Amino acid sequence: MTKLHRYIESLIFASDNSISKDEIEYVINKSFDTSLKPEELDIIIDDLINKYKSDDYSFEIIEISNGYSFMTKGAYHNIVGEYLKALTTKRLSKAALETLAIIAYKQPISKPEMEQIRGVNCDYTVQKLLDKGLIEIQGRDDGPGRALIYQTSKKFMDYFGIKNMKDLPGLKDFEKQENMVGIIEEE
Repeated sequence: MTKLHRYIESLIFASDNSISKDEIEYVINKSFDTSLKPEELDIIIDDLINKYKSDDYSFEIIEISNGYSFMTKGAYHNIVGEYLKALTTKRLSKAALETLAIIAYKQPISKPEMEQIRGVNCDYTVQKLLDKGLIEIQGRDDGPGRALIYQTSKKFMDYFGIKNMKDLPGLKDFEKQENMVGIIEEE
């Protein structure tokens, strides 16, 4: 493994959120006054991903949120989960989860549109989601009052462990399956 491998590995490790190839390339090129080619970076990242696939490590490098991040391997989720539960006593409220789901599936969306769907005022909940960094302001609506428009943030994808918005479950994933045993539908 080259010294460059270790520098890139340290960037992925030090990043609070996932770090993109563009960010890695920029930092390496700026730090060493060089010109790292994208195909060279791809090879190094693949080498690092393969290195951490070994059973010698309890964590791995995964592609998430259009970047790379160290994550605990699935076999260790229970113990890490217990530790994190002990650390974090505050979870998202039901109202926050509902509002966040509306934003995730309808984005970009204004607060009046959220309130129309939920049927209640969303001021407090939206502010809490902004404070936690799970949503961000995208801009303003062109309609009357020029309401702020919200969307999910990069931290949202990291928080829920999704690679991109296409990974969100579809409506069919939430539908109840009816027990059809013994029932024959006539055509």
